[in-house]
Amino acid sequence: MFREMKIAAGLVLATASAVHAQTAATPEEARAIAKEAYVYAYAPIASYGTWSKQATLPDAPEYVGGFNTFRHYSESFTPDNEDLVTPNNDTPYSWAWLDLRAEPMVLSVPMVPRDRYYVMQLIDLFNYNFGYVGVRSTGFGAGNYLIAGPNWKGEKPEGVGEVIQAETEIIGILGRTSLDGPSDVKNVKAIQAKYHLTPLSAFLKKPAPPAAPALTFPPYDAAKAASHDFIGYINFLLQFAQPTVPQEKDLMARFAKIGIEPGKPWDAAKIDSAELAAIDQGVEDAKAEMAQVAKTTLSSNGLFGTREFLKNDYMKRAMGAEKGLYGNSLEEAWYGGFVGDGTKQTMLHFPPGQLPPAKFFWSLTLYTLPDRFLYANPLNRYSIGDRTKGLVYGRDKSLTIYLGHTSPGTGKESNWLPTPDGKYSLVGRVYGPEKAAMDGTWKLPVPQDAK
Repeated sequence: MFREMKIAAGLVLATASAVHAQTAATPEEARAIAKEAYVYAYAPIASYGTWSKQATLPDAPEYVGGFNTFRHYSESFTPDNEDLVTPNNDTPYSWAWLDLRAEPMVLSVPMVPRDRYYVMQLIDLFNYNFGYVGVRSTGFGAGNYLIAGPNWKGEKPEGVGEVIQAETEIIGILGRTSLDGPSDVKNVKAIQAKYHLTPLSAFLKKPAPPAAPALTFPPYDAAKAASHDFIGYINFLLQFAQPTVPQEKDLMARFAKIGIEPGKPWDAAKIDSAELAAIDQGVEDAKAEMAQVAKTTLSSNGLFGTREFLKNDYMKRAMGAEKGLYGNSLEEAWYGGFVGDGTKQTMLHFPPGQLPPAKFFWSLTLYTLPDRFLYANPLNRYSIGDRTKGLVYGRDKSLTIYLGHTSPGTGKESNWLPTPDGKYSLVGRVYGPEKAAMDGTWKLPVPQDAK
């Protein structure tokens, strides 16, 4: 299914005969356009920094096997795992990146027990969550779902429950399957083995269409992505998002004044020096504004979703990528938390009727700072939640969680989440949040000094 695609910088570094020429934009216009364009491009380029390794670099540890195939992660994370920050111990990942240029792919999922949560989050190159398959959205039964690119015009085939069409020809799938501790790993692996990706032609038992043209992928360079060379990256990515959606046609016409066009080569050395200086100023303007917005963006809830949900707010889309790529839409998962101090005994008290409102389950996971890894502790307990064995509730159905570097005392250790002897980060996750969590009526309790 995966065709080897050799890496080259050809679509970023152009020859002198195919470079962006001087445009009619004044330096002031170029600066303003560059600022707007940098914010627009931030999320898709940040995502490219991840998926280019996963899908196109066989020597990278993140490599998932190429396009149109799953790589599953089944193990329960421990403090020894340092290849991922803020690792999620609740739901091991299943990664796939699909190249839909030649034909759609069919995602097949199995029937799962009603106490088993899973979700397949579908993400386009802009970082929009354009679709979901899973227990919340499609139920606990088995099914086949056709995932198509923007130019596919076919009818829904027999045996397919739903056609999910994307704006981009390359898309990602981030699957999550609930894990109830190390003893449950074998069950998670059995479910993951039944997640399948099949080209539509093979699903229909018909001959495959001609292969899509081979691609050259520009190596991701974080410094270039944060400079005027962001234009090379966004030009490369925009070729997979054609035709342009109607609401962005005017935007793209404006961006074209500084050389932003789908598939167009970019070589900063060939750009007029005054225009390039203006673009550089625009990039710095965008970074400064993003830094200010980031200071007041204290939660990632509401930063992820469909294009319609985000209402083409490209700053919000950029903040989602800045906080952490590929967050779930709010209806799928609620995230919250705080920074605490392990030198102090702290408690989180959930009054009666105020437990996290989850259709599926909830958890609190603790991370070290500044590295955001799991914290090694004598209990080997890295998270706590409604699936934690031995958790003790009050007679009135209230719940108190204890946070601290030392034991909270006899009779309280069942509800203790050990912390470092210093600063830590606590992240709460609510899977299948009820309305109260989504609209802010319910909030995570304010941490208090332990009694």
